[in-house]
Amino acid sequence: MSTALLISGGVDSAVAVSCLLKEGHDLKLFYIRIGMEGQDVHCTAEEDIEMCTLIARKYGLELDVVDLHREYWDNVMAYALEEVRQGLTPNPDVMCNRMIKFGFFEKYRGHEFEYTATGHYATTLYDNSEKWLGTAVDPVKDQTDFLARITKEQLDKLIFPLGKMPKSQVREIAQRENLPNASRHDSQGICFLGKINYNDFLREQLGEQEGEIIDIETGKVLGKHKGYWFHTIGQRKGLGLGGGPWFVIEKDIENNRIYVSRGYDTELQFGRTLNLSSMHWITRNPFSEKELCDGVRVTFKNRHAPYFTPGILRCGEDGRRLILESSSKVQGIAPGQFGVIYDENSKICYGSGVIWKGTK
Repeated sequence: MSTALLISGGVDSAVAVSCLLKEGHDLKLFYIRIGMEGQDVHCTAEEDIEMCTLIARKYGLELDVVDLHREYWDNVMAYALEEVRQGLTPNPDVMCNRMIKFGFFEKYRGHEFEYTATGHYATTLYDNSEKWLGTAVDPVKDQTDFLARITKEQLDKLIFPLGKMPKSQVREIAQRENLPNASRHDSQGICFLGKINYNDFLREQLGEQEGEIIDIETGKVLGKHKGYWFHTIGQRKGLGLGGGPWFVIEKDIENNRIYVSRGYDTELQFGRTLNLSSMHWITRNPFSEKELCDGVRVTFKNRHAPYFTPGILRCGEDGRRLILESSSKVQGIAPGQFGVIYDENSKICYGSGVIWKGTK
């Protein structure tokens, strides 16, 4: 099987190389360059490419670097910055997978191969000859929420060799194989930013504008902030307020105000209802209209987390939006984030919708 493997320089994709070679795949390695040019960052493309080159040499494989810098900035970051301007909370990693790794890469190079493989912690499974996106056996490392906007055509070509093993086993394989990155730390956050603080990045792109921080329960002005785009619903750190903890509850975009509430268990911080729009089903919509309107039991994620929350999915009044009713209180429901829908047993990732309204 001719397989293009997207390698990042991290231990996960390196172990994926070892696993697929043992399975007999005819591999070619590709590194996708999307970094910030001209920045002195820790997670530099040069450092990653050097590590990828060592892996390629170890196994006698060919490595190509595919420059998708412009495609990334024109699509993924354009989306992210526009969402932030609107006071929403984007997820650029989700869009990067759909548009860059399995979108533009497929258009430019991936179409030359039967399969595309990555080091994502996910699985695939079949039901009545249909291919579905399955969750990983390691719930802490499961990354299906980052894959919840890919298309059926993309999924049909994908292989996830790490999905059926825990992270500890991946590290063991890396040590046994004497991989040069066996002890390399996992990347955190948006890797291409490297040492650049995310707020510094937003400041460079969107500037600053002073606004008020208001106690939502008393209406008292507690302090100042430098722009609503630096804050997201549910945020605790970085507010610079004493006597907390304080959490961001609402944002007034028109007047550049953010509203906060104090304490860990304030009702205002939690909700049970996620209103979803722009629904995207990966393989197909697994529910009939009648089942949706009657309510179907699912599990979901509204942020990257090692757990799945039970809920009920219902149709909205307009028939287009969906309403996800959580079985437990959810903290920090942020418009713009993705509500990712799974089956009741958290084995299949069906797809996702965009959260368009806050807590209730």
